[in-house]
Amino acid sequence: QVQLVESGGGLVQPGGSLSLSCATTGIIFSINSMGWYRQAPGKQRELVALIFSGGRTNYADAVKGRFTISRDNAKDTVYLQMNNLKPEDTAVYYCHAEGLPLWGQGTLVTISS
Repeated sequence: QVQLVESGGGLVQPGGSLSLSCATTGIIFSINSMGWYRQAPGKQRELVALIFSGGRTNYADAVKGRFTISRDNAKDTVYLQMNNLKPEDTAVYYCHAEGLPLWGQGTLVTISS
């Protein structure tokens, strides 16, 4: 069964940190590029970060220097470390297997004091 399951969301104060995980099953993870996306209320889903099979990464300008995407091919898992969080980072965060019609269920991240 093909699944992407995110975890790690929650409520954090501005300036805090969170780490998201996305565990995958049923795909050849090691050759797949993986992405983290987010969707804030009333807004379109947007790309946050990408990691290619070889480890190269891309980030949205809004999160550069604050977020880090990584992957563990032995665990078929992609991570998103989020530091110095801001209220505008509040959104549902999704992981995505690039090039495949596969999305996780999303995990809510709320940044508020």
